[in-house]
Amino acid sequence: MKQKKNTILIVDDEPQIRKLLCITLEAHNMKPEEADEGRKAIRMAVSVKPDLMLLDLGLPDIDGKQVIKEVREWSNLPIIVCSVRDSDKEMIEAFDLGADDYVTKPFNPDVLLARITANLRKAASVEAGQPVLENGRIQMDLVKHEVLVDGNRVEFTPKEYDLLRYFLVHRGKMLTHRQILHEVWGAAHGDDTQYLRVYISQVREKVEPTPSSPDYIVTEPGIGYRMEVF
Repeated sequence: MKQKKNTILIVDDEPQIRKLLCITLEAHNMKPEEADEGRKAIRMAVSVKPDLMLLDLGLPDIDGKQVIKEVREWSNLPIIVCSVRDSDKEMIEAFDLGADDYVTKPFNPDVLLARITANLRKAASVEAGQPVLENGRIQMDLVKHEVLVDGNRVEFTPKEYDLLRYFLVHRGKMLTHRQILHEVWGAAHGDDTQYLRVYISQVREKVEPTPSSPDYIVTEPGIGYRMEVF
């Protein structure tokens, strides 16, 4: 039986960029689809049902952030922004609207492919609705409500557990400080970044091989945190 190819919707108004991405994706057994405008991309997200969207922000009809906003009204489709805009403000706005990742142009094709693979893997795991979340040396059993690190049970406070679960569910995705605080602690704590930093440190002490040089929960200065995929 032939393996189903993942369909990747490329949204970019530059033909040369779309061509480069098509060649790269096809070489790695993925099926590219193309859109050169935001409105077309939204329609194709409905009709084509891609497995992932690569999205430029500078589109000729509407801003790419509007595409994220409208798609997120009905879909959890993984969205990786691929843009020349490299300011923290642009990135934070895109993440807060629901982007899963952000790669700046000019990009390294190998890095972009790694991000695509990580987000496809995460989406497949979420869709499967698995009762156990795993990432490298970390295993979280949602039924037994316990965490194993290297096969050994580690005790977590309820809030540490909720924070780790949020990272595991969204592994591979850049998460802003506001997103994490809002989802784990509630809207009233949206600006308590120092509060979050303390909890991040506590979780790192329990899951990282070297907490002072973390491999799993990494800091993106000025933006937030990402749990790398292992």
